[in-house]
Amino acid sequence: MARRVGVVSREVLLAEAGVDYLRGVVAGRHPAAPFAAEMDFELAEVEEGRVVFTGKPSARFFNPLGTIHGGWTATILDSAMACAAHSTLKAGEGYTTLEMKLNYVRAVMPESGVVRCEGKLIHRGGTVITTEGRLVDERGRLLAHGTETCLVLAAKSKA
Repeated sequence: MARRVGVVSREVLLAEAGVDYLRGVVAGRHPAAPFAAEMDFELAEVEEGRVVFTGKPSARFFNPLGTIHGGWTATILDSAMACAAHSTLKAGEGYTTLEMKLNYVRAVMPESGVVRCEGKLIHRGGTVITTEGRLVDERGRLLAHGTETCLVLAAKSKA
């Protein structure tokens, strides 16, 4: 996972539709978020209303019980569900997460291999977006799933 990481200016972020911005991350035109590199996952696929992140859980994310910490699982699911919402934004729109609910189905372990986390649009309204996410292991077994609600924000001018 050797993609460039960083933060873009507000002007760059709002200049294009969400799906185009996210495709730019996959293509390397825009940097990936710094935390994603620290968490060992990356944005792999983007289309309007759907994204996929892939990640490699490792022992560096163990909790005291010797399994991958639930925060790692929550973070990859939040990223997928939020980016599914992001992929529906028009140029000039932003968003923020209002609520997230997760269900942990199986322990995530280094032996889970490269995991795949798909975020999909459930509904896009004028002000509220709902999405769902599924995290599966290398063999396709469900590890966790969830839903997220996001609020669409109109861009405000800097005054």
